[in-house]
Amino acid sequence: MLKKFLETPNDNKIKTITVVAVLCLVCSIFVSASAVALKPIQQKNKQVEKKTKILEIAGLMERGGDVDELFKQFTPKVVELSTGEYVDDIDPTTYDQRKAAKKPELSVPVGRSDDIASIKRQAKYATVYLVEQDDQVKKIVIPVHGYGLWSTLYGYMALDGDGKTVTGFGFYEHAETPGLGGEVDNPKWKGLWPGKVVYGENGDVQLRVVKGNVDPSKPGSEHKVDGLAGATLTSQGVSNLVQFWLGENGFGPYLEKFIERNG
Repeated sequence: MLKKFLETPNDNKIKTITVVAVLCLVCSIFVSASAVALKPIQQKNKQVEKKTKILEIAGLMERGGDVDELFKQFTPKVVELSTGEYVDDIDPTTYDQRKAAKKPELSVPVGRSDDIASIKRQAKYATVYLVEQDDQVKKIVIPVHGYGLWSTLYGYMALDGDGKTVTGFGFYEHAETPGLGGEVDNPKWKGLWPGKVVYGENGDVQLRVVKGNVDPSKPGSEHKVDGLAGATLTSQGVSNLVQFWLGENGFGPYLEKFIERNG
């Protein structure tokens, strides 16, 4: 049968279709096998990228340093957002907040009036990263996300051991317009965040991105960050996600208890 097939003229339609079908099958098997073989490497690279971003935002990344070794400075812990308490029955090294937000048993819907970050569903738990020294927490890194103009921005905010002063802020994933909303990646803009204060005297979230430039001589400037030129909606989205995740529906309960314990 094979000999008969090979002797069939190359312009035969059945032979042409058969050859194409076999070629597609072989290619699909090759691609699938490659994807399976490369998946562990891809997952490892993704973890390295995540750790690198957390280290950078916390100001602990060293040029040429081993990421895994440097990351040992952190103590990851899972927090129940509604209570602000640590939980011991969830492994912080494997817990995925983004996946959890899609599972009904691990998440809750966010009411429209509360959903200023436009996330729709919120995971019940989140992983925070603590930098400890001499039994004192020196820094906390918390995950944040929310919608900008075109996409959901995913990032981290680093806070000082006082639980209310920003030491670093940045995003690791978004699809905002390059040169406009994409300026959230600009080191100069990210450099405006360290030293800003999250909460006002009444304990409410005052930190926000404003339109235009902040006048440092005016009262309240410690709570404000310059807006992104030409990217009003992205700036508003960043402001909203900061307000949400540092407020009562986000890490507010956790940070309030943290400040009480360490104040």
